[in-house]
Parts: sequence; structure tokens; C-alpha cells
Amino acid sequence: MNRLKPYISDFFHLLFPDPCLACSKQLFYGEKLICTSCLYDLPFTDFHVYAENAVAKLFWGRLNCHAAMAMLYFRKGTKVQKLIHQLKYRSQPALGFRLGVLLGERLAPAKSSDDQPDLIIPVPLHPSKQRSRGYNQSEMIAEGISSVLHIPVGSSQLIRQRSTGTQTKKNRYKRFENMQAVFSVPDGAALVGKHVLLVDDVITTGATLEACGQALLNAGLDQLSIAAIAFTE
Repeated sequence: MNRLKPYISDFFHLLFPDPCLACSKQLFYGEKLICTSCLYDLPFTDFHVYAENAVAKLFWGRLNCHAAMAMLYFRKGTKVQKLIHQLKYRSQPALGFRLGVLLGERLAPAKSSDDQPDLIIPVPLHPSKQRSRGYNQSEMIAEGISSVLHIPVGSSQLIRQRSTGTQTKKNRYKRFENMQAVFSVPDGAALVGKHVLLVDDVITTGATLEACGQALLNAGLDQLSIAAIAFTE
């Protein structure tokens, strides 16, 4: 019977096909949310290999980061944009977990036991937006990373105190200004001396991560690292 499972699954998918969330073609047995062809074609940055990468440099002079990276390049009209759109606006929380697993697999070889974060903290949504969306996409990414690195996720360690609206059409300065005094740490004592991996979906100007990271560092954090699914060039 076990030998028949792939054939039964493929036959079922012929009748009720699950589409790849990047290209909309039919998925086959063993493929999860993203087809093998699209996975192969994704524009991976390899930033996890290079300490002085474009994301790390983005925060130089702005935020005291131990390390920073993003897994993919984000460009308009590409499969990466479609995946992020599906994750944020098409009710696909499992995609966040899947992308988080891919990210965790890249971080795993780069992290020695002495360099391992103690906690993964996702960038929080305002409660009203999370209720509307049904989930926090960054939390789903964090859970995917956690499943690979076996590091706990602290979803309540950082909160968003007010809604800031969309950042999409704001320039770098306006984004930074818009994020002032937005985030807070309910229990700073729990973070003292810790190394935290702060996780987001897409890095554009870095204003949101800068505000989050500064709130965590002000609470007594020892080391801050940053990881995201994609980076806008």
C-alpha cells in the first residue's frame, strides 16, 4: 500500500489539484506549497554566508546588530513578490511556515552552538490587523525557523502599541518617523543577557526592524540578530 501512496496522491491532485503558490502550476507528490521548479529558480541571496552583506550594511550606524540577513531578493513582478503577496493577503499561513523552514535550513550551518540565539521574536502586528488577517505572517515564519533550529519563539516578548498603517508608499525618513514609539517590551527582565533573532517577512528601508530592535536592546538584550525572507534591493 505504501508504494501506491505517491500514485494515489498524484491521481487525487489531478482531480483536485493544489497549485504552486509561486507559479500556479499543479503540485506533485512530495511538493509542499511551492513546486520544485520554482524552488530551484528562487533568487537566494546567500547573505547568511557573508557577515558584511547588504542587509547587515543597511543597519550600520543605525542599530547594534550581531548579524543580519535575508534569504531572497525581492523584485516587483517576480515569484518572490507573488509568494509574499500570498502570505500576507491570501490567507496562506502555512506558506509562512514553509518559507521559515527554508530560512532555518540556511541559518543552521552558519550557527555554532556558541552563536545560537536564545529566542526567536517575530515582528508583531497590531492586534486589530492580526484579527483581520487571522495570523501574523512573521510569527509563522518564526515558527518555521524554530522547527529547524529548535529555538523557542517568543511571540509575546514584543508588542505593537499602535497601528501605523501601510508603509508601502512612504520614503525612508517617513517610515522611520512613522515607527517611533510603536513597539514596547512587556517584560524586559526576561530578555536581559539574551541573544534574540528578530524575524520579519520583507526588509525595505529597515525602519520597522530598527524600531523593534532598539526596543529590544533598550530592554537589556545582550545580542540582536535579524533574519527576513526577502530584501528589496
